Amino acid sequence: MMGHRIKIQDAPETLAPEALRNGMDIEGCGSIVSFLGITRGNENGVEVKHLEFDAWMEKLPSVLHNLATQAIDDFGVHSVAMSHRTGVVMPGEDIVCIHVASPHRKEGFAACAWLIDELKAQAPVWKKEVRADGAHWKEGLG
Repeated sequence: MMGHRIKIQDAPETLAPEALRNGMDIEGCGSIVSFLGITRGNENGVEVKHLEFDAWMEKLPSVLHNLATQAIDDFGVHSVAMSHRTGVVMPGEDIVCIHVASPHRKEGFAACAWLIDELKAQAPVWKKEVRADGAHWKEGLG
């Protein structure tokens, strides 16, 4: 059975990427391609103290579900699991996790790359970077 799992975590709870991956349907798959986004401790030579993520919580799960469904349909992958944190995320901590299970790695890599790009473009999530030189709202989730 093809499918997807979506989880939104409020900081300080971590993403638990392995638990997310272990819950996936991988029947008939030969690969799992994963992406784990973490907070950088430095942005253009300036210390990053932490990131603050705010989200439109009523809308975010449906956007992620739609992206996962589209990736399964468009790339022919078997299943997708995604998780995103909100709240304060410290340097080195996980922000977003994407796992794509597919029969073959080529489709998995393509779907995973597409998913992170589209998540950053479509998800109703806003990021404030709190740095040594002040707070800065950032476009996209990069």
